[in-house]
Amino acid sequence: MVETSPVTIAEPCRLPLGRIRAAAPRQVPQAHPWPAFALLLGKPGTAEAGRHAVAFLLLMVAALLLRATAFMPSVINPDESLYAVQAQAWLRGGWPYVAVWDMHPVGAPALFVLAFGLFGENLASLRLLGAVAVAGAGFALYRAVLASGTGRAIGLAAGLLYVAGSALLDGLATNTEILLAPFLGLAMALGLAAARRALVRGWPPALRQVVAAGLLVGLALLVKPVVVPQGCLAFLVLVGPALGCGALPWRRLPGLALAYALACATPMALVALAYALRGDFTAFLDGNVLAPLRYVAMGVPFAQALRLCLAAAATLLLPLLLALGTLLPPPRPRPAQQLLARTALAWLAAAGLAVVLPGMYFPHYFLMLLAPLALLAALGAGRLARVARPGLVLASFAGLLAVATLQCWSMVLLPRLEHGIGLRGQDPPQRVAAALNAALRPGESIFVVNWQPLLYFLTRTQPPTRFVHPAQLSGRFAAVTGVDPDAELARLLATRPRFIVLDSGRWGQVRPAAQALVTRALEQAYAPHAQMPAEDGSLVELWELR
Repeated sequence: MVETSPVTIAEPCRLPLGRIRAAAPRQVPQAHPWPAFALLLGKPGTAEAGRHAVAFLLLMVAALLLRATAFMPSVINPDESLYAVQAQAWLRGGWPYVAVWDMHPVGAPALFVLAFGLFGENLASLRLLGAVAVAGAGFALYRAVLASGTGRAIGLAAGLLYVAGSALLDGLATNTEILLAPFLGLAMALGLAAARRALVRGWPPALRQVVAAGLLVGLALLVKPVVVPQGCLAFLVLVGPALGCGALPWRRLPGLALAYALACATPMALVALAYALRGDFTAFLDGNVLAPLRYVAMGVPFAQALRLCLAAAATLLLPLLLALGTLLPPPRPRPAQQLLARTALAWLAAAGLAVVLPGMYFPHYFLMLLAPLALLAALGAGRLARVARPGLVLASFAGLLAVATLQCWSMVLLPRLEHGIGLRGQDPPQRVAAALNAALRPGESIFVVNWQPLLYFLTRTQPPTRFVHPAQLSGRFAAVTGVDPDAELARLLATRPRFIVLDSGRWGQVRPAAQALVTRALEQAYAPHAQMPAEDGSLVELWELR
């Protein structure tokens, strides 16, 4: 039962946004009857909860269909391969940073471990995890739309546009941007729910809502720390409207801010404590704090950054054009859509800051823009559809969504059909792994110089170094590791791995000092074993210990 205060709302909230809908004065609740997460899913057993379940299932089916090509190749992105190797080592007792190093938090490999536990230790499990995460993020957008007071059709459209766009920009890989999106989207949905309550009923945000949103942002931070600007925005959406209309006294703001900050920090603090109890806090600190700072200091030239931004904009051109439809004036004032549009615009700006922070501009970084862009594109499609005759509005809306979805799908499907990877024969990493597995004996190791780190996962071998990503040891990001890469490379070559694998077409990307060390080792102790084609037509060379 809801406890209420004798204080009533005598005046409507007067913000520039206006009231979402007229409401009679009602009492201010001290607590809400349902936990914050139930506000997202609906009261169990009700028709509303059933409709939400149907919406999620529709988005899940769409994710499986639109991301079906992700199940064909073994390698889409080397970062995903690194998380798979980390998760495999973790299942065998070797924790991230200590057994397999990376400069990201442990969220991605932890979710990979969960996927392996649920679906089996294979690549299909990782791609299924990606589909579930994409469907979850689409559902979060659907709930965010409903929480703002906007219609269900716009919510489903936003979810579908996100699912379709997630296949672009290397998004078929189960990467960090894909994994953090559901947590961040649900936090924004909670924020919009609190904003609407403040504007409609004059209710302040409940502490449980603030803590729940903070925990969701904390889980996103456990995947990638660049979501800090979006996490700050989620808190602003939670409390801003209530502060503006006087429903939330300013004296309560510091307490809510502290509760939110503690909730955001809790997941990472628990992980740090676990490493400290193991005696590996130094490794945790280096991978989570020091290495990212070294990475950000490298950056890319402005001209290259501009080129990559334009390429991402061209890839997302159709959603961007649909988003421009929000500039059209609505046929009548729609404060709920106005709240949603302004929040989405602020979210887009915060996500843009998250893209810029690392200073590298890899394609998958731009996936953080996709959630707010999908909201704006769905609103814009609704505005554009209303330009048609009254009887054709729904058909026009569906047509715009179909065109946008099919355009995203075709951009992913056509290259796969052209190259045939995963459609005819065995893809190169699987073929190389099969050749290695046929020759390897239990306990023997391999060293991948400059090709796919997934080979460690496919051969189930113990990497001879904890720096398994080629760019971290032999490539251009060696300075990020904080160790002497040449000394580490010399150490592992001295262990005499049974096979050394290198890509002759990418030999120029190996540091000169690393080239010299590897070449000397090959001349002294190794003989050619086999050559196989890589994905780009170059040759993968397998060298066997003599």
